[in-house]
Amino acid sequence: MPETTRVFKATEDHVKIIGRTHYYKDVLWLALSGGGVEFSFYGKKAEITLKGDAIALTGNNLARIGISVNGKRVIDDQMDQPLKSYTVFESDTEQEITVTVIKLSEAAMSTVGIQEIAVDAADGIKPTPPKLHTVEFIGDSITCGYGVDDEHELHSFSTATEDVTKTYAFLAAQQLQADYSMVSYSGYGIITGYTENDQKLTTHLLPDYYEKVGKSEGRFDDTLLPQELPWDFNKFIPDLIVINLGTNDDSYTKEDTGKQAEYAKAYVEFLKMVRSNNPKTPILCTLGIMGDRLYPYVEQAVKDYTRETGDSNISAMKFDVQLEADGYAADFHPSQATHRKAAKQLTDQIRALLRINVF
Repeated sequence: MPETTRVFKATEDHVKIIGRTHYYKDVLWLALSGGGVEFSFYGKKAEITLKGDAIALTGNNLARIGISVNGKRVIDDQMDQPLKSYTVFESDTEQEITVTVIKLSEAAMSTVGIQEIAVDAADGIKPTPPKLHTVEFIGDSITCGYGVDDEHELHSFSTATEDVTKTYAFLAAQQLQADYSMVSYSGYGIITGYTENDQKLTTHLLPDYYEKVGKSEGRFDDTLLPQELPWDFNKFIPDLIVINLGTNDDSYTKEDTGKQAEYAKAYVEFLKMVRSNNPKTPILCTLGIMGDRLYPYVEQAVKDYTRETGDSNISAMKFDVQLEADGYAADFHPSQATHRKAAKQLTDQIRALLRINVF
């Protein structure tokens, strides 16, 4: 190692924290889609060491990580070992470098930790500055980027083909110059997870985990389950919250107006939970990319919530339904083209909604 090599932990004084993370035993653990860090330095080399959970040794639905240097992805890998080190940048001359580490795959399957960052840089590393705005996205597989790198509609789920950076949510955050946090799980809903037998799947309810660091089969340092850790809402205060939930509920409610009304009622209760943790943040409730049958009940929930609480800092937006002409990803999920269209629709809506003075 050069004499100028310095080693850092992924703490707030050294890196910008992206999304919900948990620092435990000197390692910054990532569970949710889009979680990560960003830092900059002036120097010749950077090496990042990541730590896997027990799932890294199973070969099944491993955590997928993307590392970018000055906006260009240089590492795209899955965590299949207890420890992995990556040289992400190396040069004979000192350069101004920004490194971004993002968990591309979703929380439910696996987690990954950032153990250390080593740089050949006299002044070490520093967090990149905050962006102009902050947005929280609450969603399901669409927000996770399910299958977005596998545009074959008859193929099935794999973390290897999830990439949150190609989703409508990530792209909208970029277009709005916003730091983001995502709370999203494939197959999750408000009254049920995705079901094919008309029975509710009550293990897959997003409201059960909204107030947690995450929900995963993987444990941080093979010890802590993210669903057992409360999230501190003071760590990230969004300028806007976007909710996109109902696609999985629709697999259960179908055309049954009683079940659809149950969804709307539970949605109101979820809005109360979101509001209790985010007292002043505007909320935008969306649905429609993979079908808009439940959208009138999203609108109903927004009206009922406002009538019950007097809180009118909330609105609804229907996404355009994906088009066959734009292709599909795995299991008929949105293609990259569909995500790009949805990002534009959402960005335009947010700018109109908040009258540009916030965004």
